[in-house]
Amino acid sequence: MSHEQRLADLFTEMINTHDPDLVDRFVAEDYLNHNAFVADGREANRQFWSMFFAGLPDVTVTMEDLVISGDRVVGRFVYRGTHTGELMGFPATGKPVEMRTIDIWRVQDGMFVEHWDELNLMQVFQQIGALPALGGTGAQA
Repeated sequence: MSHEQRLADLFTEMINTHDPDLVDRFVAEDYLNHNAFVADGREANRQFWSMFFAGLPDVTVTMEDLVISGDRVVGRFVYRGTHTGELMGFPATGKPVEMRTIDIWRVQDGMFVEHWDELNLMQVFQQIGALPALGGTGAQA
């Protein structure tokens, strides 16, 4: 197993064990996060995951694809959980949530040092009732 694959596996393990302290093993201290919801740095990353696990305490993630090229690691993930705590300012609804993401990391000195992602947050917000479903009455999912 390559070191880059091990970093992606640690990311998945962190989510599936709900242990935000595992970021110490794969996120650089000066991590750059190109994401509107998470500030730069390892500590901001740890705080985000703590909040995420509080909102979706039964969340699991599946890594569906992993591509390693040069200093880049690209993963496609599916998160599944139940919205039983506050999440991004939305109170608990008890509704099931499925979120798909594509994450790209840059690796340097054996750690993830930079991150970009694409999230299907519109679907998540629809699932918890924060946004209406698209297509009007009778639309197929």
